Amino acid sequence: MMTKKNRAMLIGSIGAGKSTLTNALLEREAEAVKTQALTYYDWIVDTPGEYTENPYFYKNIMATALEVTHVLYLQDATKQKTIFPPSFSTGINKLPIGVVTKSDSDIADIAGAITQLKRVIPRGPIVISSSVTEKGLQEIRDLVKCNTMQEMKKYTEGVSDEVVIFL
Repeated sequence: MMTKKNRAMLIGSIGAGKSTLTNALLEREAEAVKTQALTYYDWIVDTPGEYTENPYFYKNIMATALEVTHVLYLQDATKQKTIFPPSFSTGINKLPIGVVTKSDSDIADIAGAITQLKRVIPRGPIVISSSVTEKGLQEIRDLVKCNTMQEMKKYTEGVSDEVVIFL
């Protein structure tokens, strides 16, 4: 289980899979519903998609970032566009983890989602995940246990490029 000090905040567009990923990571049998406010579950902070889609709410992301060690930037592999500005992760002084969601979808463009995340996270791991098949879930849990960028890089060296890449 996670050490008490490590906590991750999930951010991404409306419908990117933040609540579904939260439930899958925590092995919770709960239906994902539209997140209306910050929701704290164990070591995860689930955020409403509006926090990322509307720059007016960026202050909420920044304030919440003070409570976490890692920020997971979710990119839906079934969507062509991203809602993150270029290099968005550099404005938040926390360990970044890019997460491609919905990689199991018939219309998933995993390469496109990785390209989008590379624009958001200049340095760090990107995990290709599926809450349905559980692909990448253990890798996300393990990365959140890491305390430095170097630890995350070392961890990714032992993981298949089909699941995790490091920028």
